[in-house]
Amino acid sequence: MNWSVIVDHLFIVLTASVLSVVIGIPLGIIAYLFPKSRSIILHLVDIFQTIPALALLGMIMVLIGAGKTTVIIGILLYSLLPIVRNTYLGLSEIEPGIREAARGVGMTRMERITKVEFPLAFPSIFTGIRLALINAIGTAVFAAYVGGGGIGGIMNQAIRTRNMTDLLQATGALMVMAVVLDLIMSFCENRVRQSHNSTRRILASLAVLVGLCFVTIPGEMSVMGSSEGLVMYDGDYTEVRIMDRIAKEMIEDQTDLTVTIKDQMTQVNQYKSLIGDDHTCDMMLSYDGTLLTTFLHKDPTDVPEGETLYHYANRIANKRNDISLVGKLGFNNTYAIAVTQAVADKYNLKTISDLAAVSDQLTFGAEHDFFTEEGSMKYEPFCEFYGMHFKEAKSVDVSLKYDAIEDGEFEVTEVFATDGLNLKANLVILEDDQHFFPEYNGSFLIRNDVYERFKDEAPNLKSVLKQLDGQISTEDMEQMTYQVDVKGKDVDEVAHQFLVDNDLLKN
Repeated sequence: MNWSVIVDHLFIVLTASVLSVVIGIPLGIIAYLFPKSRSIILHLVDIFQTIPALALLGMIMVLIGAGKTTVIIGILLYSLLPIVRNTYLGLSEIEPGIREAARGVGMTRMERITKVEFPLAFPSIFTGIRLALINAIGTAVFAAYVGGGGIGGIMNQAIRTRNMTDLLQATGALMVMAVVLDLIMSFCENRVRQSHNSTRRILASLAVLVGLCFVTIPGEMSVMGSSEGLVMYDGDYTEVRIMDRIAKEMIEDQTDLTVTIKDQMTQVNQYKSLIGDDHTCDMMLSYDGTLLTTFLHKDPTDVPEGETLYHYANRIANKRNDISLVGKLGFNNTYAIAVTQAVADKYNLKTISDLAAVSDQLTFGAEHDFFTEEGSMKYEPFCEFYGMHFKEAKSVDVSLKYDAIEDGEFEVTEVFATDGLNLKANLVILEDDQHFFPEYNGSFLIRNDVYERFKDEAPNLKSVLKQLDGQISTEDMEQMTYQVDVKGKDVDEVAHQFLVDNDLLKN
């Protein structure tokens, strides 16, 4: 973990916190001054707090797209509750005699607020700011799901691969961040109390928060400044991260085009960022089966006779969203059903049909996405197709799936064929003997306008990408993900070694 990730996380947290102060304190004052608006404001900030973080970020992303802005707005909304409520409560709890004295000397309502009541209420307000700031550090971890960056991506990958070193480093960084920021805020709060809530000290304490935000801007700008040329997003699976780097190195080696790999994002969110006029992504790794079932909401039975799934999905995507697949890379990262070695030996399981006969004695577990209705290759259609009746079905976070099956939480799971963790967990892949799962041929999915936009820097862009056609077998990808996820090798190193071994670098 490098310093840029920590600075990135701090920038998100501090920017959102400053904005929440700018918005939250006035809302708290309005709630105090105008009883009719009070219940509306207080209930509204309560509602924001009850929405799960991922759901809130997802809703914001639908409206404004992926990236840091989505995360900052989400954290801002989460941070309003302690600030608004503490501002309102701090002002409400001032003794009535103090207000009457201020009126007696001829102060206007605004003068009473700014010169008397607000300074007296500030300790309570500042406590709300401290709470919001510390909570924001943890909430910002979810930025990884919507391309917002920060430490969350490292934590997700570390949990998935059981990399305790990275997990402890990321957790330690968050803890140190929280302690240091809280100590700074505590120092400012004590200074305000010692000065008997002087306006100068109050403004100085708020200026510290703004100043901390500005300190992170140069580091953030250096990262943002490198965002140019063809834009891709990092993935939440290792094969996506590997292929992004293979594409980047090949393109930059054989053209004058710069490739920028932005922060981690899920496949579904990458696709949403790829399509439309306000897109933030130019190219992504995808699969023809994913494109057909998850993105285009079609079924393999919709493929016309005589036309392959790849060509049908490509034709529909071209027509509907002006995007296209760029050849088959060679690996088939299809869904597969896997069981533990012990279960395979006990029941002599070779195929999924064999599993169906004993499914009522076994527990099935998979990541949340497999239990959704986003696409037809999911749990319910699978069970119906094969006549499965599992004793129990458990939904777990994708980063915890392999841990859960190794710990005996369930015996049957869904995996991706190229995942190196299949080898580590010693899972047995069952043959899809009735062909429920379609092929998931790896391919780069690219906006059609990319070739025109970058014709000067990369007139040969398509031919460069086509050099990868058929070059990466399923076994190759499984071994590369194994090297990263299990052996702990750097993803850039593994990608570069593949290009060198296959003579795909020209310069």
